Amino acid sequence: MALMFPRLARNFVKNGYFPTDETTLERALAALAPGGGPMCILDPCAGEGVAIAEAAHALGREQVQAFAVEYDAERARHARQLVDRCIHGDLMDTLISRQCFGLLWLNPPYGDLSKDANGNIGYDGKGRARLEKLFYQRSLPLLQYGGVLVFIVPSYVLDAELVGWLTHHFADLRVYQAVDKQFRQTVIFGRRIRQRDQASESVKAMRVLLLQIGQGDADAEELPLEWPFMPYSVPAALAEPEHFYRVTMEPEQFADEVSRLQGLWPTLDTHLGAAQQSLRPPARALSHWHLALALAAGAISGVVQSKTGRVLVVKGDTHKEKTLQTQYTERDDGSVAETRILTDKFVPVIRAWDMTPDSPTLGEVLTIR
Repeated sequence: MALMFPRLARNFVKNGYFPTDETTLERALAALAPGGGPMCILDPCAGEGVAIAEAAHALGREQVQAFAVEYDAERARHARQLVDRCIHGDLMDTLISRQCFGLLWLNPPYGDLSKDANGNIGYDGKGRARLEKLFYQRSLPLLQYGGVLVFIVPSYVLDAELVGWLTHHFADLRVYQAVDKQFRQTVIFGRRIRQRDQASESVKAMRVLLLQIGQGDADAEELPLEWPFMPYSVPAALAEPEHFYRVTMEPEQFADEVSRLQGLWPTLDTHLGAAQQSLRPPARALSHWHLALALAAGAISGVVQSKTGRVLVVKGDTHKEKTLQTQYTERDDGSVAETRILTDKFVPVIRAWDMTPDSPTLGEVLTIR
């Protein structure tokens, strides 16, 4: 899939980058609490990594491993100084173990999905194709069951499709306005569950509220200064992520590897094969069959010097000749039948360029059969 951020044609604020304001961040973190035990938390659209780093400190930094993914190179370099592991790349170009994170802090890029050169959008939903939905679909499987979602999106993105996903995948849903109203952001909290009764009254009420907020018929309350409910408990990690890397190599990583390995030249002999430096004599005298194979393979070639001082530049080869054999048989009626049999015969040939000084055939090409 193509990279996401170049598709943000309508976003002019910081190139599609909408960081969470400080006040909203502080109040949202007040709704979280550690569940006991080592935790893994993830921000798949981390920006400079401030939000996920603050979440790690709020939950107890010594008990938390913070993971991040960021597309922009400069912001990714900054995030790497704040988190334990950070991928510089597109989330759609990563391989991350599923159900390994107790907290998913998701503030995705905002905007409509555009078609690529082949006319494809890369979105398999039925509603309006939005980046927020695409990142939600990609990120949801990474959150473990019982894990906590903090989802920050513009209110107008809450259509029937996205609201249906939220009410189906999460329990204990709560929705609030961000303190900074500039981007019309809503902050949605939830706890991931395996399945949920969509017909219950509480689910219906939450669904109606989210749809009204999305349609502009209702406004969510502003995030409270102090969290008035039981905090969302971030569960301990079941296991550390086995996979957390970019599928394609990062440009900086590729450059470092090329510099370290110096390409293929140091291992040229290993990869492309090396000619044997010292020739060993054969175990036995070559038969005509062995000689033919050696000639056909081009193994007999090069400069040869005899004990008498004769110098030849030889090149071996083989060619195929046919031998004719005729057989005569007498038929029952007294006539004679003639049968001709052609047999292929491989004939080894060595051509030698005589380079012996003062030789009468100096410079001539000789044929050795």
